[in-house]
Amino acid sequence: MSEVRYERRGPVAIVTMNRPEYRNAQNSAMTYALDAAFQRAVEDDEVKVIVLAGEGKHFSAGHDIGSPGRDADVSFERKAVLWWDHVGAEGGDQRFARESEVYLGMCRRWREIPKPTIASVQGACIAGALMLAWVCDLIVASDDAFFADPVVRMGIPGVEYFAHPWVLGPRAAKEVLFTGERFSAQQAKEWGMLNRVVPRDDLESETLALAEKIAEMPRFGLALAKKAVNQAEDLMGLRSGMDSVFGLHHFAHAHNAELSGGDSLGGQDARSMRDANRKS
Repeated sequence: MSEVRYERRGPVAIVTMNRPEYRNAQNSAMTYALDAAFQRAVEDDEVKVIVLAGEGKHFSAGHDIGSPGRDADVSFERKAVLWWDHVGAEGGDQRFARESEVYLGMCRRWREIPKPTIASVQGACIAGALMLAWVCDLIVASDDAFFADPVVRMGIPGVEYFAHPWVLGPRAAKEVLFTGERFSAQQAKEWGMLNRVVPRDDLESETLALAEKIAEMPRFGLALAKKAVNQAEDLMGLRSGMDSVFGLHHFAHAHNAELSGGDSLGGQDARSMRDANRKS
């Protein structure tokens, strides 16, 4: 089964994460499959808008840190950054090389897609899944969607694509990080993170209707408007702020490894993080 499914409906390309048995946890194979699907949509002149969705009950549970398909030690052709392969490297070199490519680098690459992107979110959107939703230009969520970035439980200051203060505002960003608690689609809408909240049964149709409306606009105008807003965000410190926090992120991993004899996740695993998130 392919990790990502691609289909086109008129001027809209739908890219669907397809690991529902693992709540669409993102391994490297999925990351590169997403990249290939996005590239396919960009190169198709008939596609005007791209929708990112998740198969099954949940959009995504975030980075794959525990499924049988976890592939952190596998080499892939690097697409996002000019850096050496993480496989064969050691210590912080290995983690920095991999996360620069498959996490921060890929998210930045997708943020710059010249066509409008819409995340269609249902159920869980946790930690690394926030990164996928945040790189999209618009987010439509079902009323049963919930969100969290609980990685402070690992002693790490948020996920690698650290956009929290820009998409949530500083106060909400601190609350989300400090507590690690889930927040609802309604709360996310109030904070300005979401464009629309719709009934679960209407999520697909409402997302497609929005995509089709956007597709009526001229392609070049959309691309320039997107670039204009992205540049304004960067002038407000998004890119440089993210770089600085990426350094803190890796300092936290190194600190954990020093204290625990090599465990860079602070004693946490997929089960403990999931259980803690359910309690929040």
